[in-house]
Amino acid sequence: MADVERLVSLCEGDDRVELQKLVSALTEDELIALITHSAERGKDAGAVIKAILKGSPPSTPEGVACRVLLYKRCIPLCESGDLRLDVVSDILGLLTREICTLPGPALAQLAHFFVEAIKVGSMGHGKSLELFPTILTALSATETLAYGKGELRGDEYRKQLINSLCSSRWDPHCVIQLTSMFRDVPLSKEELQFVVEKVLRMCSELDLQEIPPLAYQLLLLSAKGCKKIILEGLVSFFNELDQRQTDKEKHSDGADVEVEMQSVPQDQLRHVEGTTILHVAFAVQLDHELGRELLKSLKECQEGGLCPFSIALLLSVARIQRYKEQAFELLKTAVMRSLRDKQMRCGSMFVQGLLPQGRGVSHMILDTVRNSAFGWDHVTQGLVQLGFILMDSFGPKPGASGKASAAKSLVKQACQLGRRVLRDSFKLHEPIRGEILEQVLTRLVTKTSSQVSHFIELFSDIAVLAPMIILQSSSKVIETFDHLPYLPISTVQGLLQVIQPLMKVSVSLRDALILVLRKALFFSQLNARRVAVAGFLLLLKNFRVLGSITCSQASQGFSSSQLQVDVHARYNSAANESFCLEILGNLRRSLSQQAEVRHMLYEGFPYVLRRNSQLASSIMQILLTQLKRYYNMEQDLLPPVKLEQCISAQGETVFLQEPLAHLVSCAMSCLLWCKDLQRPEEDEEREEEGGFEEELQTILESVTRRMMKSNLEDFELDKSSDFSSSSIGVKNSIYAELVMGIYEVLIEYNYTTANYSKSRFEDLLQLFGHLHKLSEILREKSKTSRPARSMLSLGCVAALLTALFRDCTPSREESLSVLRSSLEFQRYAVGVAVQKVQQLEETGQTDSLEGHNTERTFRHLCDITSALMWRYTRIPSAVEEAGRHNRSKSVSLLCLEGLHCAFSLVLQRHPTRAKNFLSAIEVSEEGEREPEASNVTESAAFYIRQFQRALVSLLSGVEDNFNSREAQLLLSILGVLAGQLDPSSPQFVQMITWTVKITKETALKDMAFCKALLSLLFELHMLYKSPVTVLWELCQDIHGELGDIDQEVEVEKQSHFNIINIKTALPTALLVLTQVGRILDEVDWVIAKRRCQQSSKEASSGTCCPGGQQDPVEKAMTLQMGTLLTALNELVQTALPPGPCTDSLLRVLSRTYTVLTTLAKYYIQQCSSQPSTLPARMEKLVKLSGSHLTPQCYSFITYLQNGDPSAGAQKKEDMAAASARVLREAKTIPTLIFNIEQYERFLILLSKKSKVNLMQYMKLSISRDFRINAATVEAALQEQQESQQTAESQEVNETQAPQRKRRKP
Repeated sequence: MADVERLVSLCEGDDRVELQKLVSALTEDELIALITHSAERGKDAGAVIKAILKGSPPSTPEGVACRVLLYKRCIPLCESGDLRLDVVSDILGLLTREICTLPGPALAQLAHFFVEAIKVGSMGHGKSLELFPTILTALSATETLAYGKGELRGDEYRKQLINSLCSSRWDPHCVIQLTSMFRDVPLSKEELQFVVEKVLRMCSELDLQEIPPLAYQLLLLSAKGCKKIILEGLVSFFNELDQRQTDKEKHSDGADVEVEMQSVPQDQLRHVEGTTILHVAFAVQLDHELGRELLKSLKECQEGGLCPFSIALLLSVARIQRYKEQAFELLKTAVMRSLRDKQMRCGSMFVQGLLPQGRGVSHMILDTVRNSAFGWDHVTQGLVQLGFILMDSFGPKPGASGKASAAKSLVKQACQLGRRVLRDSFKLHEPIRGEILEQVLTRLVTKTSSQVSHFIELFSDIAVLAPMIILQSSSKVIETFDHLPYLPISTVQGLLQVIQPLMKVSVSLRDALILVLRKALFFSQLNARRVAVAGFLLLLKNFRVLGSITCSQASQGFSSSQLQVDVHARYNSAANESFCLEILGNLRRSLSQQAEVRHMLYEGFPYVLRRNSQLASSIMQILLTQLKRYYNMEQDLLPPVKLEQCISAQGETVFLQEPLAHLVSCAMSCLLWCKDLQRPEEDEEREEEGGFEEELQTILESVTRRMMKSNLEDFELDKSSDFSSSSIGVKNSIYAELVMGIYEVLIEYNYTTANYSKSRFEDLLQLFGHLHKLSEILREKSKTSRPARSMLSLGCVAALLTALFRDCTPSREESLSVLRSSLEFQRYAVGVAVQKVQQLEETGQTDSLEGHNTERTFRHLCDITSALMWRYTRIPSAVEEAGRHNRSKSVSLLCLEGLHCAFSLVLQRHPTRAKNFLSAIEVSEEGEREPEASNVTESAAFYIRQFQRALVSLLSGVEDNFNSREAQLLLSILGVLAGQLDPSSPQFVQMITWTVKITKETALKDMAFCKALLSLLFELHMLYKSPVTVLWELCQDIHGELGDIDQEVEVEKQSHFNIINIKTALPTALLVLTQVGRILDEVDWVIAKRRCQQSSKEASSGTCCPGGQQDPVEKAMTLQMGTLLTALNELVQTALPPGPCTDSLLRVLSRTYTVLTTLAKYYIQQCSSQPSTLPARMEKLVKLSGSHLTPQCYSFITYLQNGDPSAGAQKKEDMAAASARVLREAKTIPTLIFNIEQYERFLILLSKKSKVNLMQYMKLSISRDFRINAATVEAALQEQQESQQTAESQEVNETQAPQRKRRKP
């Protein structure tokens, strides 16, 4: 205590000599005890240390030793945790100021002390590390220091210390302090990278809660550099943790795995990730270079670099305006690239075998949505924006209905991803629900010129998840109602279908809608009136009156995604009845409006009746009153309807006013429902409407009887009628359409009510006779090629076909024989069935009532397919063709068209129903048992065998009677069914073996059939194995058929495939070139993916596997390209006529050299990154390209420029003209030559890198646009020389003659 007071007093005085004596007199133990005692007491600790420093001058060795001892004692004291924080700060401050006074050896000694303390883990909380940067800085300024037996400069010595420090093990507790310390240490680029990599490696040893502060320190350290390494390291670390978490969830059932994979709790991991993302986003906001580096890093290899954490990081950074557009564009591109990659893998077994499918970007984005539930508020806004960007960018386009292509499928998947992102975000995050709802409603109102069905589906999801949100936002919904009259009818129907369950509990929504619909009913615009009718009909369907039957027919068609919400509200039948009657009163007014409005009303009434059966009386009265306006009450008058009142004229324009056929159809449907003919389970009393039913039935019977007696002349129609675009022609066309519609409605009515009566079926055939006669007249005179849609319902068509082809009931045999006796009626029924199935394929629903019901439609489709299948397989088409004398399609061919549409519709667009569909057809040959509905592959194989037999039977007939259209349809159906087979199954092997056999043995000269057969063969091969060998054999056959470009060479015909002949060779060449282009795309894709993988995994990027074996992926690529080069060698020597085929061949050759160049660049990269031997297969591939392809390309170019020398004069002249036109209009030849030279250029670089002379196999380019043909030039020179000699001789003679004449006088 006395020493302390004396030291302090001497330090405060001016007697420095006494102070130095006192300090020097203290032993090491005394000095250590003095420091420890004063520091632990906290009192005068700073004064004591200051006194010791003042009493130990650095100019003397003793003073330096004393100071070093002081540092070595104070550092452990500060790390012990026994001192107060203010004492520690005072001590470290005093020590920091005195570091610069220490000599080099003392600094080195202190630096080593710090390094050893870090190695052994004695740094504690790391407070004293504040001294280390100052020590290293001072050390760098030292000129020389002893190191081992030599000397080093101060900066070199510092590098050795840092290297030693980073090479040793760090105590996890001091990693954060060390990272913070290195911010103040001057580091070179290499040293900084060494430090950053060491810190990133230590992340796995730290407690998870320490990761965010460590990431913060790393981001601060990134100001010195290594931004990319830091960002990629953080992303990689969290991606690994996410994968562990995923693996843990997958194997959560196994106890052993649980013990082995002791990972952190999920919520803790997500909170840590969220905090780290916040740190990075904040750092990016301050350092724009860091943001650019982040985007650049993720762009370089999107699929490999993206993970849920990096996607969340990107979405958080997207909040910064500078990076918003780039971030979302990067994600959009990544989504589409991932979907295309998935499609590429699914469509090719070659690609699947090389690069298996990983987790796509779509799954990662959805994982990000799920992870955002753990408080990632800074990510949710980006998720909402991303979802709407995907839906806006990849939504359905106007008029995009019809068969789905591969591109449409990708766009649809991207749009569905956006919908799922918004739906899941809406479900997880309550604060953003209002914003999502508002944006959806805004898009429904503003996107009037584009499809909004995807937003309707999203709105439906929102209503299912949180209906109360919509009720709370009723003001926004009511505001949307005001725009209904101006929206497309499909948008209005979808929107109201979603809203209608909520209107039962919200009076304000219902009243607002009714007010808007009432106003719209009196708008002058047609669309507004149709909107009003659609809205009123929807209300009638859903506000049921007490006693109405619950009908399962109320669901929507195939393409709709509808809402089903259970709203618990008190049922008020009286209020609903008055409400519905009021609506019916409004709808009566629409019966005086345009035909389109009435048409919609007639289509909706039967549906309303089935949902709200207590309104039958009112609806029947409305229909009966309307029908009487156009019905001739006099029973002797013909025709029974007043067609002249169904049309209207405005000047010279004639248009339809009353869709009478739809009115009759609506009345018939409602009558059959009320009479319990279609719904026998309904057994309610109908006294009130009984009079309406009988009167309506009497009218329909009368119309049927009188329409059978009426001739076409009664309707002012006959063979001489005008059906042109004039007013008279338009009127006649409208009359004909109405009459045909009425005939079809009456046919359905008579068939439905006939109860298999022979007389009623005879009446039906008589009605059909009039219909057929009128349709034949229209077919001859009308300019429209596509017939009008049939008025028959889908259920009637299904029942009719089943009765015609499959009903074997003995009691019905006599009556059904009446219908079966008419081949024209069978053709008509099958034709209508084909039309209905095509309509289902194009729009997802049919016009009839059943067409709006998914389950009924599916059952009817199964019945139709079953009947068509039975008819086609039981009656050979050859038999029917022999007895057919007109030009119309045969029944068998129509059946096959219907089967093709049905199989394509269900198996391709609704694959989830494939199993039920195949099992419901129920058609089997005699002696062959039908498969059980347990395996789709077996069911599909069963029907494949039947169509295979049909095709073999067709091909075994006489070639002159070969029906090409039927054969093409059979191949298309086989292709659709083959898509249901597992490529590894024996059924698929049988299918591809059979296809190859047919291709080899069939020798038809039908081009369309040949293209269809080869297309099927290629598609099957792509799913089984690469078709390059087949392509090579086909090229050999084409070469043999068309001959060689050198007429002196005689080509030996290989005849691998008999389908290739002189007529089919050229179309086959085009098909082969298309397939070659597809395979080149696959190889190019594999190379790109391989480069991406190897750039991300530098350690395993060697070109050769251990043991000298080539990498299997590279081996497959070179083999694929080698076989393609061999095939192209055959084609490029083939005497193809100038035209599309030669142009396509030049493009494929150009593409081939582009892929070869990419492959050469790949091996250049391999040889640059890691010294290795060039694979022998690559060298052989280069040799093959130089010997078998490049010279032939030049010869082919010469052939195109000169034409075919063996052709006749006229043919040669035509070929020369065609060749000149091709060469003049196309740029394919210069592009091909450029790509060849680029390939040779990179081969030179590859030769230098690999030390292998690859150019020895290549011949220098000689083909140019300015190429000099030696023979032509020599001939031209000789001709010019001869002409010059002739001219000179003539000139000499002429000059000599006048001279002689002048000399003569």
